[in-house]
Amino acid sequence: MSTIRTVIVEDESVTARNLIHLLGEIAHDIDIVSTLSTVEEATTWLAGNESMYDLIFMDIRLADGLSFDIFKRINIDKPVIFVTAYNDYAITAFKNNGIDYILKPFDGEEIDRAVNKYKRWIGSATPQVLPVFTDLAAQIGNLSKSHKKSFLIHYRDKLIPVETAKISWFYTANEIVYARTNDDRQFVMDFTMEQLEQQLDPDTFFRANRQFLINRRAITEVEFYFNGRLLVKVKPIAETQMLISKARVPEFKKWMNT
Repeated sequence: MSTIRTVIVEDESVTARNLIHLLGEIAHDIDIVSTLSTVEEATTWLAGNESMYDLIFMDIRLADGLSFDIFKRINIDKPVIFVTAYNDYAITAFKNNGIDYILKPFDGEEIDRAVNKYKRWIGSATPQVLPVFTDLAAQIGNLSKSHKKSFLIHYRDKLIPVETAKISWFYTANEIVYARTNDDRQFVMDFTMEQLEQQLDPDTFFRANRQFLINRRAITEVEFYFNGRLLVKVKPIAETQMLISKARVPEFKKWMNT
């Protein structure tokens, strides 16, 4: 088989680098032609470079929305391997439709399996791709019943149950993720921010930026900030400013108004 020209759509730089590294180790016939990080960026690049790629590795939740928004804007007839933290309940139908997925955290064996499945797929009669995305989007829309209601957290020499509703926000610092509760306690979490984002109810928690996931009940006020951004004030008071980027302001306002 000739070189597989591959695009990666992933907003977590660490995940993107790890994926590129593992692809280079186990699939020498893969050429990474572009790495994209947002819905907007991916929509623009994919629309203008249809003949430049054969395969897409794509995360489901990006910084500016769900990757399914890309397929609403442009027609993509190339196969996609989703790289996602969603559990099997959401992707069972997708897996049965002939394209594959890699569940985070992933390893070389998972990537090797997915690439080999693509090679078998491309060598057979090509199925319709777009209906698969539609089916998977519908499945993900039903994830509400699986949202985390509580966490069992290691604290000193104990395991402490903490209700999700009592967590004001999650934040990351020096590659460690913390939870701050509404009674101003702080705990170290055994999850990445992306894993937390996939497990939490999106009606309750909003990914303000790469550093913060905020519970709407913790928000006391929102101020206009420089360059079209918003400054979110919370209780308990955070030591670091919680800023909403200009690009995410419309999504944040919509979220707050629901």
